[in-house]
Amino acid sequence: MTALAALLARRIAVSGPMRLSDYMAECLLNPLHGYYATRDPLGAAGDFTTAPEISQMFGELIGLCLAQSWLDQGAPRAALAEAGPGRGTLMADIWRATRGVPGFHERVTLHLIEASPVLRAAQAARLAGAPATWHDSVDALPDAPLWFVANEFFDALPIRQFHRAGDGWREVVVGVQGERLAPGLTPPAPLADLAHRLADTRDGDIVETCPAARPVMQAIQQRIAAHGGAAVIVDYGGWHSLGDTFQAIEDHAFADPFANPGRADLTAHVDFEALALAAGGLSASALMPQGALLRALGIDARAQRLARGLGGAALEQHQAAYRRLTHAQEMGTLFKALALVPPGAPLPPGFAPATAKGSET
Repeated sequence: MTALAALLARRIAVSGPMRLSDYMAECLLNPLHGYYATRDPLGAAGDFTTAPEISQMFGELIGLCLAQSWLDQGAPRAALAEAGPGRGTLMADIWRATRGVPGFHERVTLHLIEASPVLRAAQAARLAGAPATWHDSVDALPDAPLWFVANEFFDALPIRQFHRAGDGWREVVVGVQGERLAPGLTPPAPLADLAHRLADTRDGDIVETCPAARPVMQAIQQRIAAHGGAAVIVDYGGWHSLGDTFQAIEDHAFADPFANPGRADLTAHVDFEALALAAGGLSASALMPQGALLRALGIDARAQRLARGLGGAALEQHQAAYRRLTHAQEMGTLFKALALVPPGAPLPPGFAPATAKGSET
């Protein structure tokens, strides 16, 4: 057993099996043994690489998209916020790409939602000279017009998982089996929060919920609905949760989520429908594949421009980054993007209007 596994086994012995959401939170955030507390998960040394770390093109295009949305809503004094900013690469690219947007740098302040002191230091180094403020949660954001961006933030929030059983649900819990932690199921019981899913599921179907996402979306909704702004969320997932998407990555490979708690990154696919419902009162775009959004924002022309003067390994690396961001076999269709704006406000550039619930372009 890992040190965290032994700690959780003792907790389970006293309190009984724990919800999957509690297990996931401990594996990622335990201050002594959690995955994020004991390593930098990003880049070559970590288990995954996010889009901003792959190429500057991602942050540049997202930044200009947000800036145009800001112009379309009258260029107010506003907050530009990012949740889960990692090393600060995305926000740094956004800030650099928008320096030519009239008034943007004079009227917009930067806000990063980050609890880790180590990552805050990395972000501050990337954003040296920018008007940046750090917050522990979205609730601390200013009560002002808000342009919000989150890239691979919601997939790491703890989930609960339920198996349909007749007119009730059996929740996945984590207990001890022999010398290791293992998942199990509670007895079937009705669940008011999932009563609406009885109409579109069958016995044995799995539905995942993310309780931690709701207050985040509500805090964002309150500011945008009251003062204007937009939210752009990019992550892997789909519309309307169905199926088991809980997974672990350890040493750059898929792993058993219960084998080495604290040593693997745990994630689940994002239910974008649930995010949109939690932000009720805002208008949602169609759910856009990442590749389609980036092409609509002009990544082809930007890639060609950046390729000028490159050769050899540098050109190959640039072309590989473009493919990774846009191609269907890589991040192009697995990752999705959703925009939310006040009713009647124009969608940010690149986003298509929703023609039906859950429609994708």
